[in-house]
Amino acid sequence: MPKFRLPKATPVPSSVLLAAALFWTICVLLVLQRYYSFYPTYVSFDQGIFNQVFWNSLHGRLFESSLSSTESSLVMQGELPDVAYRRLGQHFTPALLLWLPFYALFPSPAGLSVLQVTLVTMAGLVLYALARHDHPPQLAAWIAVSFYAAIAVISPTVANFHDICQIPLFIFGLLLAYEKRFWPGVWLLALLTLLVREDSGVVLFGVGFYFLASRRQVRLGGTLCGLSLAYMLLLTNLVMPLFSADISQRFMIEQFGQFVDSPEASTLQVLWGILSNPIRLIKELFTPFDPTLRYLLGQWLPLAFVTVISPSAWLLAGFPMLKILIQQEVITSLSLHLRYAMTLVPGLFYGAILWWTAHPALFQRRRFRQFWAGCIALSLLLTVTANPNRALSFIIPDSIQPWVYVSPMRQAEHSQAIRSLLAQIPDQASVTATDHIVAHLSNRREVLRFPMLRLRDDNAQTLRVTYAIADLWYLQQYEPAFADYRKSLKQTVERVSDLLTKRYGIIDFQDGVALLQFKAESSPSALAAWSSYLQQLPPSLDAA
Repeated sequence: MPKFRLPKATPVPSSVLLAAALFWTICVLLVLQRYYSFYPTYVSFDQGIFNQVFWNSLHGRLFESSLSSTESSLVMQGELPDVAYRRLGQHFTPALLLWLPFYALFPSPAGLSVLQVTLVTMAGLVLYALARHDHPPQLAAWIAVSFYAAIAVISPTVANFHDICQIPLFIFGLLLAYEKRFWPGVWLLALLTLLVREDSGVVLFGVGFYFLASRRQVRLGGTLCGLSLAYMLLLTNLVMPLFSADISQRFMIEQFGQFVDSPEASTLQVLWGILSNPIRLIKELFTPFDPTLRYLLGQWLPLAFVTVISPSAWLLAGFPMLKILIQQEVITSLSLHLRYAMTLVPGLFYGAILWWTAHPALFQRRRFRQFWAGCIALSLLLTVTANPNRALSFIIPDSIQPWVYVSPMRQAEHSQAIRSLLAQIPDQASVTATDHIVAHLSNRREVLRFPMLRLRDDNAQTLRVTYAIADLWYLQQYEPAFADYRKSLKQTVERVSDLLTKRYGIIDFQDGVALLQFKAESSPSALAAWSSYLQQLPPSLDAA
């Protein structure tokens, strides 16, 4: 019988180790600084969802989350959030259980952010080993360094924790296992990739399609394509609906509703809508043109654009790219700074590795290496100046005209005020909180997103949360430049004022942050501070 042998370790040069160390250190410092300063990102709420999912799973309540329940289609139709709601109906993510031992050691949202940075850093080292299989150390090192400098790698890494951060590690590992002909590793990592989330099979399908179309490994390619497609269809049409109807009532419509004519649709219906409407498909692929072009240029930039002329890169990344380009949520799908951009990374980088096997002489040209170095530097410059996920807001203003900037000292002062209010909330108390505070309170069973107040507890009883904490100060900083923050500030002010008439008392108010308690008498000093704050609000809020 043939014996399976584990692939031998590949020595990593100091340049790659230095790039990996800098990437890990800088990214960890950035995510921790933002988290502990309570600075908001564009999707701060997601950090609370993932942390509560991990916390509940650690306590034997797998994938349950009252926070995730607030985004379910039933709640949007008027039902109450439920503490026993399982997130698997929205996103099927069993691979997260792999990291439960890590979370047990560091049970906090900050721990999840460190985990994310670590997984992406490890992916870069595996990428080097993958490149080294076909290329000399110097070229392999350039490819790995390009990975650590890519916008679509750095920006999603310093975002809030997300499940897609596992995909580069799993796909690079799968491809390395294939190159070493270590078949148990290939199939294990293929399975783990599918378990990342319900749509990660699109990435695996791209890998299989490359093996099939290139005729490099027809049997493997066909198996991966068939396995991925069957898994996604069975999962989204039979398994996920057992938990909730969110996949058909919400996510398919939000992302691909332009291809169907009904208020809800299954993945099969959406797939048929895409295939039966080629003209609409072509239009969605190329429009809006400018954002699409900028997105693709940003993906190609760190590898010196060789992926543009790499047929393998198009085969590998074509289907994940197709999924992104036809989504109707353009702001999120065509953003290099959000998690979806990371799904293209494995295919593009492996496509570049394969391209270099046919063009090794080009790397020996000094001018090309200078051009490549310039592309890497430009990728880093564009990443920094974009202030990815507000990780650099302590040094970069969020708006120039009008000026919006909060200094590190002011951030620290405000975060201290929030901490003093959070210290007044008991660990097991039910609570509702605004987006960037909710993650800090998500290590508990009953927590909601402000301004929601009611939920269904473990006894199926309806209750009102005991505490409510709302940060208006940050909204006030952003409202001069951003209309959505002006609207949120107006709504939050109105909601806090409304709560004071509905058996909630304001027990503390510090630096624009209100803490309220159900069935409590308002503190005279807090009430006076709240009244004073209302008088200082800009008149522009009246027109928001």
